[in-house]
Amino acid sequence: MRNRIDPFTVILLGAIVVAAFAPARGGFADVLAWLGEIAIALLFFLHGAALSRASVREGATHWRLHLLILCITFVCFPLVVLPISALAPAWMPPALALGFLYLGALPSAVSSSIAFTAMAGGNVPAAICSAAASNVFGMMATPFVFMLLAQSSGGQTLAVGHALQEIILQLLVPFAAGQLLRPWLANLIDRHKHWTGRYDQIVILLIVYTAFSQFVASGFWRQLPASAIGFAVGLCALILAIMIAFSMFVSRRLGFSLGDEAAVVFCGSKKSLASGLPMANVLFAGNPALGMIILPIMVYNQIQIIVGAMVARRYERTLTARTDDDAAALKSPSA
Repeated sequence: MRNRIDPFTVILLGAIVVAAFAPARGGFADVLAWLGEIAIALLFFLHGAALSRASVREGATHWRLHLLILCITFVCFPLVVLPISALAPAWMPPALALGFLYLGALPSAVSSSIAFTAMAGGNVPAAICSAAASNVFGMMATPFVFMLLAQSSGGQTLAVGHALQEIILQLLVPFAAGQLLRPWLANLIDRHKHWTGRYDQIVILLIVYTAFSQFVASGFWRQLPASAIGFAVGLCALILAIMIAFSMFVSRRLGFSLGDEAAVVFCGSKKSLASGLPMANVLFAGNPALGMIILPIMVYNQIQIIVGAMVARRYERTLTARTDDDAAALKSPSA
């Protein structure tokens, strides 16, 4: 019974299959992207309305957790991918190895990191602060970290202002609006917590279908050797497993709660496709091997979504079981 298949995992895999055979294209893809932006903004609005001011202040001032996530994202992750460069050119094309180094230098994904943390029942305010800080800091840190990894120069300017504007408008403004309206919405949201949890899953499914549709509709992967794609998939899965295990281990050694651990795992192990592709177009402008360079980002993004949903459900079950055990212990007479 404990090993039964999670229904949400089945639905998630179904969304991937649908995207593979019927990806969103043209006008439908544009509408889906527009709906995705609205859905993510509403997600942050609901979390803003659901969280107490005290929990938000606590999440924003949780500096040990934020520092750990930044270290995992911009120090530990790059060190994990650095040995991959030694595999070129004997085991993989040099451009593919360069792509893995670029993957290691990217900031954390924002929307999916927070959505998975919320679904897991983790520390959402801390995840919001850490993921947003990682992206803002990453706009400046990514070229520098990549230069250190690839030992090359990169003096081009990135669109920092545009990325910061998107984070503020789509994430922070709706969250702040939810906080302001919390006195009028808190009771309503508390009465319908089950539906807000379902909405988290709907947003994740929308992210999954949109991401896989973009991956399939782009068609660039058809021009790549099958061996390169297979090698990239295997390496990305291995890197993700290492980062999740490392994030769990360090969180527990440092004494973080399970909710904080979930935030560390999802914010620390994820990499941003939304930031990675635009920056790649700037850093590698005119490079004929651009498709090979961005392959690790594309593949890692798909795997981190699938695995992230499974890990989030596991955290959710563990946290729910602990809550039930604590409630039972309070009700039972003391010895």
